[in-house]
Amino acid sequence: MEFNPSGKFLSSIADLFVTAHMVRVDVEDNIWTADINQTAELAGSPRLLARDAGAWQAVAFGKGIALAVTHVGKGSGAHGPIDIVFANAGLAEMAPLEAVSEEHFDKLFNVNVKGVLFTVQKALPLLNAGGSIILTGSVASAKGTPAFAVYGASKAAIRNFVRGWTVELKDRRIRSNVLSPGPVTTSMVAGQPQDAIEKIASTIPMGRMGEPGEVAKAALFLASDDSSFVTGIELFVDGGRAQI
Repeated sequence: MEFNPSGKFLSSIADLFVTAHMVRVDVEDNIWTADINQTAELAGSPRLLARDAGAWQAVAFGKGIALAVTHVGKGSGAHGPIDIVFANAGLAEMAPLEAVSEEHFDKLFNVNVKGVLFTVQKALPLLNAGGSIILTGSVASAKGTPAFAVYGASKAAIRNFVRGWTVELKDRRIRSNVLSPGPVTTSMVAGQPQDAIEKIASTIPMGRMGEPGEVAKAALFLASDDSSFVTGIELFVDGGRAQI
């Protein structure tokens, strides 16, 4: 089984950031297509590069990401330095231990780890001092699930990225954090049988699935000055699932 729910998170986050008049958002690859670059009331607001890191596959990582970020940094007047990098990758594929192959491992780590790393690396020269880096994690980094170990390991890896970057980027006052959602209602989940959704919800102390908007509000917190003394953390938005 393979799924990639990250696009829904990204669109919800971009929508909320714009609604809050916090940022102008540039989203690549038509993941979020509303044209807000000319929104007058956002002129001079911080800029967010919102890119689905999961869009990059195993080939030509450096070239693809460099071109995307160069477009943001050197565009025809509409683009400029960025203040927030949100690297969002969530490719998942289930495989029990005896069925894990090198192809399965490489597929998940190339997207969820390699894609995230080089997204941030290529955006870094454009990121202003005092900026914010946000990575999409998962409760799977802290909660064991059968046949989900490789995916969980990929999310645990990016958790360690922000530990290192918190120290590396301190002189530029750049904050790095992981935002880890629990089970969230997306179009993919909505298509599942009701009994399957209820079974998932039963594992959550709050007794329900999360909503993309709830994840977006946490992302807004990590991106804004409200979290100016918050760095190096993993913020769970999971209804308590990973905490018990």
